[in-house]
Amino acid sequence: MEHINLVETFSEFKEFKNIDRETMMRILEDIFRHMLTKKYGSADNFDIIVNIDKGDLEIWRNRVIVEDGAVEDGNLQIAYSEAVKIEPDFEIGEDVSEEIKMLDFGRREILSIRQNLVSKIQEYEKDNVYRKYKERIGEIITGEVYQVWKKEILVLDDEGIELILPKSEQIPTDFYRKGDTIRAVVSKVEMRNNTPAIILSRTSSAFLERLFEAEVPEVFDGLITIKNIVRVPGERAKIAVESYDDRIDPVGACVGMKGSRIHGIVRELKNENIDVINFTANSSLYISRALSPAKISSINIVEAEKKAEVYLRPDQVSLAIGKGGFNIKLAGKLTGYEIDVYREADVDSEDVDLNEFVDEIEDWIIDEFKAIGCDTAKSVLNLTIEDLVQRTDLEEETVKEVIKILKEEFE
Repeated sequence: MEHINLVETFSEFKEFKNIDRETMMRILEDIFRHMLTKKYGSADNFDIIVNIDKGDLEIWRNRVIVEDGAVEDGNLQIAYSEAVKIEPDFEIGEDVSEEIKMLDFGRREILSIRQNLVSKIQEYEKDNVYRKYKERIGEIITGEVYQVWKKEILVLDDEGIELILPKSEQIPTDFYRKGDTIRAVVSKVEMRNNTPAIILSRTSSAFLERLFEAEVPEVFDGLITIKNIVRVPGERAKIAVESYDDRIDPVGACVGMKGSRIHGIVRELKNENIDVINFTANSSLYISRALSPAKISSINIVEAEKKAEVYLRPDQVSLAIGKGGFNIKLAGKLTGYEIDVYREADVDSEDVDLNEFVDEIEDWIIDEFKAIGCDTAKSVLNLTIEDLVQRTDLEEETVKEVIKILKEEFE
């Protein structure tokens, strides 16, 4: 048959996996009907038959037989003398269906058809991908790392759709190679140069929330409500949970037996420390819980200014502040209060400020201790060597040398 062969064109369409058969046939028919309208003035009297499986297409034009010389519209009517050449038994007034050969169209027209088809299919595919992922914002996606660049990672989902994980949305300790499996939450979907850009995130609070829903059935079922989440990705996170069922311990359910539930989440977040606390409307108690693992002696809240003055024993100050100040910073974000930490007056007035040791200890080392809330000699000596090494970026030998110097002061 001399109709156009579309096998090559259809093979190109196989790349577009999100288009169903009916939609593809409708797009194809619309393209050809537009072409026929342009060529003949109208396409209402044409039948277009698309065979996707065989990769071909047939076009039939239906015209009414009229007497010779009475043809007013060559697209809708055909002279009797021409009709009998097709079929000798035809009579005036009958309908004639005649196949339109693609040879009747020029090479440029056929090339234009192919280009329009591919363009329309791509346009539909992009729109479909955009709508699909717009509805999935906030969901966790599992994909495969396809390409790793300096500023972002290209990820493919199970349908081959391209997703982007920017460097800014990666946990600082994340490291991926091509072929690795990656989990992230759909952060936003936007159009860039008429192409959908699906942005993933592993640093958003939504990612941590979805992980809890996946690991803790009570959260997924709504028996436990996540009231708030704050994070310093890769370092520390605090999550406030609440249960309206007195029989359920929200913290215990989230952590699991021997930490079984939360361990999977911690591993996914590259060993990010996660503090799960009971939410309460009691501001003092809420702030106290948020500063865990530190134990507060007393607290003074100025509601009008949303400020809280927290008093702790000297050995608890560094715990409240945490390494890099993350603990107190996250506690403030979680509760909505500006938290100031104060050391309780020590009965031992012989304590010495660390600044007094500048002749023996370098300034940057003193700053390291101050960053974790240790600004006096005894506040350092009250902590173990292991704790000091873990909370600061100092080497064990350096810590031991500092402790030796401080002990000599009191001896």
